[in-house]
Amino acid sequence: MPSIIVYTDGAASGNPGPGGYGIVLKSGQHRKELSQGYRLTTNNRMELLAVIVALETLKQKGSKVTVYTDSKYVADAVEKKWVFDWEKKKFKKKKNPDLWIRFLKIFRKHNVRFIWIKGHADNPENERCDQLAVLASRENNLLEDTGYTDQLENNSLF
Repeated sequence: MPSIIVYTDGAASGNPGPGGYGIVLKSGQHRKELSQGYRLTTNNRMELLAVIVALETLKQKGSKVTVYTDSKYVADAVEKKWVFDWEKKKFKKKKNPDLWIRFLKIFRKHNVRFIWIKGHADNPENERCDQLAVLASRENNLLEDTGYTDQLENNSLF
């Protein structure tokens, strides 16, 4: 089975604010770019959602995947195994449980490792992901990040 290289990035203007994610998938001579924007979200949600969507896009279960991300939040949560402790504690007092649960479901279907890369450090694929994420966040027909808006409603004071 060929290995797959994934680059991801997320962006939010205002944090929270309009946001988006950008993805570049590469395998052999194949290359695919994906992006999507949301009306109200956070940078961390978009960083994590980019990885989720990239993994969900893969057609073959058990793929060997290397994810390059400039998100310490995502890379450290997995590589330092924090997310597995969070899962055991049912994500109590953790942000973005909806996305982490979705992530773990797809993560377990593949052989994935994360490599953190410094953002805005002239890595062409990371820069492309950043462009895709920012452009997606500026589109006219932005989607609703229902996981984020549900969290806002559940944390309301009234």
